[in-house]
Amino acid sequence: MRLKYVLNEVLVGLWRNVTMTIAMIITMSVSLFMLGASVLLYMQVDQMKNYYYGEIEVSIFLRSDVTEAQRNAIDQAITNDPLVKDKTYESREEAFARFQQLWADSPDFVKSVGPNSLPESFRVKLKDPEKYKTFADKINGMPGIQDVIDQRTLLDKVFNIFNGFQFGSLGVAAFMAVAALLLVGNTIQVAAYSKRREVAVMKLVGASNWFIQAPFVLEAVVAGVIGSIIGFIVLFVGKVVLLDHKLHALTSILTPVHNSNVWLMLPLLAGVGAVVSAITAWITLRFYLKV
Repeated sequence: MRLKYVLNEVLVGLWRNVTMTIAMIITMSVSLFMLGASVLLYMQVDQMKNYYYGEIEVSIFLRSDVTEAQRNAIDQAITNDPLVKDKTYESREEAFARFQQLWADSPDFVKSVGPNSLPESFRVKLKDPEKYKTFADKINGMPGIQDVIDQRTLLDKVFNIFNGFQFGSLGVAAFMAVAALLLVGNTIQVAAYSKRREVAVMKLVGASNWFIQAPFVLEAVVAGVIGSIIGFIVLFVGKVVLLDHKLHALTSILTPVHNSNVWLMLPLLAGVGAVVSAITAWITLRFYLKV
């Protein structure tokens, strides 16, 4: 009987303050959507780091006037170096062919580059990418070498941008979370004020604090869970529409976002929405009802 009463009071309370309830759900869904997006982005950046850092190569570009003897000496030095895991030689013709393939969608740009504009190079994969400086110091002074470039420095700049997006989305999520908490607290206060006489009567007849607080706390929990479900739906639809269709071409650069990772967000968002809403409602009631 008590459970039935509590559930009935929850439904009545949600409907009585329907406009504030809707505002609370919308704000909660936006903040939880941003939270889910930032967590997904964090997981994705880590996945991309593991993938791309594992594929890092050191590019050794040769001078245009490199001699056969110098080329052979560089090749021999790379082969005999214990830090080297694998190496590939790329001639001018091969470099130009790869350039044409990469920029096939920009024929005017391809025409502006001649076959002899790109240098020949060695692409070296190290056993431990962290030891790039040691390898570069040994190879850099050899005759015939124009430049030695570590792809990790380029990747670090790219991942710094992604990290900026991470912090930005977390900041927006935190800002929206504050707004959602204020709305939860305000909605609970209004609900408690509208039922202040009933609460006073329940106190007089000896009702427990849990029995008095339960309907209000459950109102906030229901709104939080509904908001989390809406936030998850928007997140999942956004992933399918944008990443799987509109921006599908980026999968050649970005590692794919797996549906399993997105589904992990549902219990996370529901748990965060329910717990945070419950705690906020309970704290509000402790101060407002003095129970």
